[in-house]
Amino acid sequence: MRILLVSTYELGHQPLAVASPAGALGRAGHDVKCVDLSVEPLEAPSVRWADAIACSVPMHTACRLALGACARIRSIDPLVPICLYGLYADLAGSATPEPIVDLAVAGEYEPRLLQWVQELEDRAARDDARVRPDPEPSPSRATTTVVELGRGRFGLPARHLLPPLDRYAHLAAFGELRRAGYVEASHGCAHRCRHCPVPVVYDGRTRLVNLDALLADVAQLVEMGAQHVTFGDPDFLNGPHHALRAVRALHQEFSDLTFDVTAKVEHVLDQRDVWPSLADAGCLFVVSAFESASDTILAHLAKGHVRADEVEAVAVLRASGIEPRPSLLPFTPWTSAQDLVDLLDLVAACDLVGNVDPVQYAIRLLVPPGSLLLQSGSLDTFLGPYDAERLSFAWRPADDRLDVLAGHLAHLAERAGAEGWPAESAYEAVRAETAAVLGPCASGPPPPSAARLRSRFAPDERPRLTEAWFCCAEPTESQFRTAAGEPEGEGVGEVEVEEPQMATSPTRG
Repeated sequence: MRILLVSTYELGHQPLAVASPAGALGRAGHDVKCVDLSVEPLEAPSVRWADAIACSVPMHTACRLALGACARIRSIDPLVPICLYGLYADLAGSATPEPIVDLAVAGEYEPRLLQWVQELEDRAARDDARVRPDPEPSPSRATTTVVELGRGRFGLPARHLLPPLDRYAHLAAFGELRRAGYVEASHGCAHRCRHCPVPVVYDGRTRLVNLDALLADVAQLVEMGAQHVTFGDPDFLNGPHHALRAVRALHQEFSDLTFDVTAKVEHVLDQRDVWPSLADAGCLFVVSAFESASDTILAHLAKGHVRADEVEAVAVLRASGIEPRPSLLPFTPWTSAQDLVDLLDLVAACDLVGNVDPVQYAIRLLVPPGSLLLQSGSLDTFLGPYDAERLSFAWRPADDRLDVLAGHLAHLAERAGAEGWPAESAYEAVRAETAAVLGPCASGPPPPSAARLRSRFAPDERPRLTEAWFCCAEPTESQFRTAAGEPEGEGVGEVEVEEPQMATSPTRG
């Protein structure tokens, strides 16, 4: 079988969610091609070449872009079987009035993807013809949705089928740019934060990636020139013993390799003793979902921490020599104007101006089908109808001015990244726009940072990746055009300047 795997966006990383199934399909004897729309176009000959096409949707941004890509695929070849796979795949059935994909697989998709291809091959052998679901296009095409959580062992991802690491996000640190790779030590999450899509699929369960496969993948990334890797697990410390084994093995094998991880605030505090050893092994920064400075909003989201814990997490990480990089959720139905100002004050008070990418100030709560927020009842007075285009239920804020501000800040964030604004300039612009829309709020100037909260780096010198978008951000117009096959400029991930680049061609929380 000839299989085309398509990635639309993986936060500027070389897409593991395409490379891993490509390796599995290749080992099963299939002919595989890969295309990453964030850095290269989807050409019509590649679509016509394929007996089946599978498109990766690991996050909101990717899913919105994938629907456009699938529509283009259908315009080129209306009959080719299409599968969506990944965390957001179960939204495919409700995303369009007429289904445009045949199969949607969420969770541990790789075994089901292999099974699907085998079923198509068996059908082709029976029909003695190129695989087609029907002899003619059918207006009644139906999407089969599957959520798989079975355990399996992972093999070596076929990264050679993708563009080289030079085309993707780099690490900016120590006055230089370094090639960066992306790996995962685990899937799923043990927690049930109500706004997060992961517990909707994994229901508090995790799946560990076998250590030998992880190390083999890192080895090939290093061979490709990687000097840094991102552990993209929803939470690296869900399985702390496995995580520490992985880090120790990694450091023993590749002592000069640096890395970053994602961890909940409560794990930063509960596991505070591990951070010095992780720093010694090369951990440069930790992405952590602070979300809000309001304890009330944090309770609605079931985050498991309060504002004071966020401040303490900053101190714990910086005491170990690790930089925190918070992700934020400023706009929720419960957010007040004061809550937003308090969040901006918290960023300044914790010396995080250089650690928060501008897009974080514009993130608006998503409420996809199945969201745990729909079960909590806390949204009942705010909730509107389902918006199939945006893959989320609509909601109205308590203060209508906040919707206006969210739109303004989204445009500001895209501009700041595209033009490479210094961190402090972007922050000042966010504060100025907030004051212009909301007017004066109760708080005065934020207090200066306590010594234990201050970074040893200047704001624009803190370790970061050169891709500054986010998994639940709305795609840019340029990204939509690229997914639809329209003319585009340079790829997102190409790094030719030292300032961070926004997605122009976007943690998980």
